[in-house]
Amino acid sequence: MSVFKEFLLLKRDFGGMIILFVMPLVLIITVTLIQDSTFKNISESKIPILLVDYDNGNVSKTVFDNLQKSNFFTVVTNIDNKPLTETLAKEAVFSGKYQLAIIIPKKLSADLQTKIDQNVAKITSSLGMTDSLVQTPLSGAGGVNQKEVKLYFDPAVQMSFKNAVMNSIDKMISQIETKSIYATFQDQLGDGTASFEQKSFISFKEIMPKINDKEIKPNSVQHNVPAWTLFAIFFIIIPLSINIVKEKTQGTFVRLRTNPVSNSIVLAGKTITYLVICMIQFYMMVAVAVFLFPHLGLPSLNVQGHLFMMSIVAVFSGFAAIGFGILLGTIANTPEQSAPFGATSVIILAAIGGVWVPVFAMPKIMQIIAESSPMNWGLNAFYDVLLRNGSILEILPEISLLFLFFIITTTIALLYDKKKRAV
Repeated sequence: MSVFKEFLLLKRDFGGMIILFVMPLVLIITVTLIQDSTFKNISESKIPILLVDYDNGNVSKTVFDNLQKSNFFTVVTNIDNKPLTETLAKEAVFSGKYQLAIIIPKKLSADLQTKIDQNVAKITSSLGMTDSLVQTPLSGAGGVNQKEVKLYFDPAVQMSFKNAVMNSIDKMISQIETKSIYATFQDQLGDGTASFEQKSFISFKEIMPKINDKEIKPNSVQHNVPAWTLFAIFFIIIPLSINIVKEKTQGTFVRLRTNPVSNSIVLAGKTITYLVICMIQFYMMVAVAVFLFPHLGLPSLNVQGHLFMMSIVAVFSGFAAIGFGILLGTIANTPEQSAPFGATSVIILAAIGGVWVPVFAMPKIMQIIAESSPMNWGLNAFYDVLLRNGSILEILPEISLLFLFFIITTTIALLYDKKKRAV
């Protein structure tokens, strides 16, 4: 009857029921579309960047050609039919019209070749090869000043984009230097007596996990569905805590206590009811990821062989969320206390739990704090199932922590209520 009473209350709040089920679906679709389109924009649509060439040599020409051939950038050398200068490029980037400007300094190609000639000449001289080889005269007795390629970034650009661009350009310049060194050695040796292979000797290959000799490639859906499903499950804290507070303020809870029913039975009814709601949310979000996402141009969520294990994780995540909601509703005295605190606490738990930012990218102190977030336990359990093909034994620590969290929070709520009534 306690469960029936809870469903009856939810049925009377039709608008709340709509929000409870529809909003999580809107959330997961919106966030996944945004993140997936972001990945596609990086790989499919080119970002315009400004290139100011004060060098007009081989290095700047190679940089320009490589940028043009890349799948990420398109090079802009004029604005409003005016040749670019460093000042114009700086103003355009800092005003947000462009995300990046590259300034190639004067005499970069000539000075780079001079420096390489000097270094090669020193090497051949130290090896006693100068008498028999064609010599390249040193350009001046002094050394060549180090050159600096300037990069201007839009202040609104994320640090990850900056690092990716700087690494790409640094790699490009390093390849140019390496090729120039090989070419100079060839000139020093003369008559083509030696041939240097200028392709990269070391390459990188990512090894994917396999199931039945088939590679499993993680995608944005596999990351977003568990994360935002957990976020939706934990938002059950808000209606649950408000429900408990209303029962106290309206006198319903007092009338329930006049019956020969313990408080634990009343809370058990709420637990069962809201656990059913959590599971309905979970299966709706999984259904959307499996059947709707392909029609939106997103990868479909592969739940084959994973659905049962995912359901177990969802159940224990629901227990943790319900326990926290019961505790909050028991301690709070008004809906104005429970609703803002519940919403804020869910956002904080999601932030430190790795829903928004990966835990490994956080500072060390935040990584330690993240281990105390129930969302982090649930998220790791989902990842173990979906991405790491974990068994029930491998997710046992996480689901045990989630259930222990439920036991602790519910026990505290019962003890607090008992003490308050005793006073």
